[in-house]
Order: sequence, then C-alpha cells, then structure tokens
Amino acid sequence: MFVCICERVRECEVRSVIRAGARCEDSVGEACGAGTGCGSCIDRIYDLIDEENADTLVAIAA
Repeated sequence: MFVCICERVRECEVRSVIRAGARCEDSVGEACGAGTGCGSCIDRIYDLIDEENADTLVAIAA
C-alpha cells in the first residue's frame, strides 16, 4: 500500500527507514521522499513512526 502517492513510497519503505533510524517526518522524507510532496501523508507517517517505536519498546522490554 502506498503511504505517499506523490513520491510513490510504500508503507514497507517507510517502516524500513524508521527501523533504520528515522525518528521524525523530516528524516523519513530525507530517506525515502515520503511527505515531501503535498503533505497529505504526514499524519500516516506520524502513525507509522509511533507504531514502529512502540514495537521497539515492546521488543526491548521482552
């Protein structure tokens, strides 16, 4: 599924750059281009950052 239609960036790509260290929408945009067009995907990028960070915290706690 595409997260960013303007730059044709898929959810798996966004999750990958977040796992690689992107911690805000600007760093996600620099890494893969998502969120650098019209901006309508920014909320979804925030959600993915939150989801990936929550998964990381759960993994660390386990």
